[in-house]
Amino acid sequence: MQSLIGDAQTIIKRTIEENMPEVSVKNVLRKHKISQEGDVYVAAIGKAAWTMANAAYCTLGTRIKRGIVITKYNHSKGEIPNMEIIEAGHPLSDENTIIGTQKVIDMVKDLKARDEILFFVSGGGSSLFEKPLEGVTLDDIVNINNQLLACGADIVEINMIRKRLSSVKAGRFAQICAPAKVFTIILSDVLGDRLDSIASGPTVPDMTTSLDAMNVVRKYNLDVSDKIKKYLSEETPKNIDNAETVIMQSVRTLCQSAAEIAESFGYTPLILTDELSGQARQAGSFMAQIARQVGKGKYSIKRPCIIILGGETVVCVKGKGKGKGGRNQEIALAAAEGIEGMENVVIFSLGSDGTDGPTDAAGGIVDGMTAEKLRQKKIKISEVLDDNDSYTALKKINSLIVTGPTGTNVNDISVILVG
Repeated sequence: MQSLIGDAQTIIKRTIEENMPEVSVKNVLRKHKISQEGDVYVAAIGKAAWTMANAAYCTLGTRIKRGIVITKYNHSKGEIPNMEIIEAGHPLSDENTIIGTQKVIDMVKDLKARDEILFFVSGGGSSLFEKPLEGVTLDDIVNINNQLLACGADIVEINMIRKRLSSVKAGRFAQICAPAKVFTIILSDVLGDRLDSIASGPTVPDMTTSLDAMNVVRKYNLDVSDKIKKYLSEETPKNIDNAETVIMQSVRTLCQSAAEIAESFGYTPLILTDELSGQARQAGSFMAQIARQVGKGKYSIKRPCIIILGGETVVCVKGKGKGKGGRNQEIALAAAEGIEGMENVVIFSLGSDGTDGPTDAAGGIVDGMTAEKLRQKKIKISEVLDDNDSYTALKKINSLIVTGPTGTNVNDISVILVG
């Protein structure tokens, strides 16, 4: 078992290392033809914003006239020449978000056609880049966002609502930049890499309609004012002609890295999906079922093997509001119940950005002894899951994965190792 745990820890460490964005940013910029006539500006948003902006400076140096980086609290790694770094709220926007976004707007709004904005986008960008439309308050957005998170809405649905209340989302930021050109470089955290959903699509045409947005309101019975409904019923920009976009990394590259690393250790790799979604608790139970079947030799995959699922699940909050955890910790804990007693299985799940929910953990790792360890501490897995308190339970048995902010963000990865 220790060998499986050790291999899992190595796979986690090396997979994150191989998906840091520095090399990809440099490669993209070297291929991109930047105009030599105008000035170059950088705007970077998201949990990997500092890493991406720093890579841009390492590549272009003083060619960058000015830059603004908006990232999550404690995600900055120091100063970057010619750039201002602002830390702000995630997953909920705060006043620093508004201040940072306004600074970006002020930087780009009067540029010329010969100028270019390098716009770096990573996970968390939708929360970290925000200026509400006139008459909409930050409290309005936070309130709706809280409702959507609590009821288990997926990222596409959440961003569908967010973008209609914002002056910089749904292509509106590109319109502010015009006539200057915008080159958007994306570290995708959205399943299927849908451009208008990544960070709510600040520089791309919006593919959703007002009818789609109102359907989300009805689906989850959201409590919204008439003022908000008015904005949700209005159409967003459908034509953007001054922007170009490239996706440099996504959950697919994360899954492929894990598969290749594990294969070098002698594991037979299988990427089952890179679009895992749905409820985290159910995903954990599903992974346990797979592990049991493989462990019993009911599938033809050669052991030892690694089965990889990339994507992003959701947590439907059922507890009394006192629980602490995240989707990856719930996946791991739910899986622990299903693999109890198995000696040759390890399951882990983590967010590639190093943050799972409102915790300092990236995720959780469990094996066949986890359920018994919790039982010895008078902890019932079903009760913990009902209270959405996976962090507390996993911490008590040293089963949290703690990486700290990684500098990248390409969704989550959930893994089954069978010896």
